[in-house]
Amino acid sequence: MNQTQSITAPRSKTYEITMTALMAAVTCILAPLSIPIGPVPISFTNLAIYLSLYLLGWKKGTISYLIYLLLGLVGLPVFSGFTGGPSKLAGPTGGYIIGFIVMAVIAGLVIDNCRKPWIQLIGMIVGTIVCYLFGTIWFCLVANYTFKAALAVCVIPFIPADLVKMILAMIIGPLIKKRIR
Repeated sequence: MNQTQSITAPRSKTYEITMTALMAAVTCILAPLSIPIGPVPISFTNLAIYLSLYLLGWKKGTISYLIYLLLGLVGLPVFSGFTGGPSKLAGPTGGYIIGFIVMAVIAGLVIDNCRKPWIQLIGMIVGTIVCYLFGTIWFCLVANYTFKAALAVCVIPFIPADLVKMILAMIIGPLIKKRIR
């Protein structure tokens, strides 16, 4: 009996590490794909994060995003528009990149602890609002915009697409999780 436990435990840990790395790679693939609509592009970063949260849970999903963030910080072109490096983080959209960490924690905790889809959606919305808030304040400071002007270019145009990404993750995430188990 002990042999079985010692054999399955490393496989489980290996599986978790592999899945975390795989979702970091998925984020590196999806995040640079962006639609430029103004000073802040529509990116698929949050979709990758939401999927990671469904597949990995909040802790490993957040770690997966942090791995992606570190890869971008060292200069790999994984941020929106195939950019990378610390200058991207220090630029006008850097607050959103950092805000995704908080979004992952908030949305992930709700996804992990609530099975009702509408509550999971609310968790993702709340996490996204916090990300919007952090990113918009950062944008105002760096780009010298008023808060109202920043909302008009950094938040309002993104709400419909972000809601679609949330719903997609709610549909696709559990299906993928079921298939890989």
